Amino acid sequence: MIIVKTAEELDAMRASGRLAADVLASVARSVRPGVTTHELDELAERLIRASGAKSAFLGYRGYPGHICVSVNEEVVHGIPGPRVIQLGDIVSIDVGVEYHGFVGDTATTVMVGVADPDVMRLVATGQQALIAAIEKARAGQRLSDVSHAIEQTAVTAGFAVVRDFVGHGVGRRLHEDPQIPNFGPPGHGPKLRPGMTLAIEPMLNQGGSEVEVLGDGWTVVTRDRKPSVHFEHSIAVRDGAAVVLTCVE
Repeated sequence: MIIVKTAEELDAMRASGRLAADVLASVARSVRPGVTTHELDELAERLIRASGAKSAFLGYRGYPGHICVSVNEEVVHGIPGPRVIQLGDIVSIDVGVEYHGFVGDTATTVMVGVADPDVMRLVATGQQALIAAIEKARAGQRLSDVSHAIEQTAVTAGFAVVRDFVGHGVGRRLHEDPQIPNFGPPGHGPKLRPGMTLAIEPMLNQGGSEVEVLGDGWTVVTRDRKPSVHFEHSIAVRDGAAVVLTCVE
């Protein structure tokens, strides 16, 4: 069942969303050559704990990290560890926090001295896809209008969308209904209503759309091992433009 939030619940979600955004911004600023993905996870843990919150990811279906850190060909769910970030990498960071009973979920992709124009364009297109999708997340639109905006932005730029992993509703739980694919024709699915809260997360690949999960059971990589980007905001639907819950004030 798709859950419509009350005004009080939306206020609580704004608080969790702002916290997730603050943590994401701090971790993103710390991405540089020589830093390990484990060190980024440790920083996120300290920031989350200091805020009186907890990671929404740690222990979720057995996930071992506080955040997800996915590098280059890693699409999503990269487990933080000893991998050292190198000049020229792109690093996708996904942060989920639970604060006062509500979840904020957000992600971005950081370029580390990237000089390849095609990779730079991939990152810019991922950002544009998220903006286009949020623009469609208005009361009265159909859910697939959001999905179509992502796919259209990606394909027009010559990139592929990941089809095996999706965005989702978010609220008291990390994953609520509905699922939000990154592809599909417009005008289908449930009608969006004020108070619906969604985690919209474009995942775009430089090569093909096919992905696979590594032996750790979590890390998703592109099958052709070409770069991938991941961007995400939690938003609240309303009449007119959606409210972005995971933004830094």
